[in-house]
Amino acid sequence: MDKFDEKILQELKSDGRISNIKLSERIGLSPSATFRRVQELERKRVIKGYRVILDPEQLQIGFVAFVTIGLSDHRRSSQLAFEQHVANVPEVVECHNVTGTHEYLLRVEATDLKHFQRIHSNVLGECPHVNAITTMVVMESSKDQHN
Repeated sequence: MDKFDEKILQELKSDGRISNIKLSERIGLSPSATFRRVQELERKRVIKGYRVILDPEQLQIGFVAFVTIGLSDHRRSSQLAFEQHVANVPEVVECHNVTGTHEYLLRVEATDLKHFQRIHSNVLGECPHVNAITTMVVMESSKDQHN
């Protein structure tokens, strides 16, 4: 990685849909050289993909919470079972195995409190390996790269 690769990554982080020509102008390389570099960054999996940022209000997401999960034991099989339990729950948009007093930190997005209560009770509360759930409701976000 050199300064051109770093500039490419910075530009793509702020606008993943930037045209190759505009990208090449911003970083100071020819379009062909820029294109080759982007392809190489993709091939090496430095760039793992591109994503769209959605407006939560348009999707009626009015409730965001961070939830810590404590497991009843620390075996890897319990961790894998929990991860599989939440893997296909669309409201659980992030699941991180963390250090500290709990094993997991989740980001949960729901339409409202009632919707979140259903996730809390019917999904998280029904997992046999879960023995502690702590919820922190997001009141306001001064920086959120999801939005």
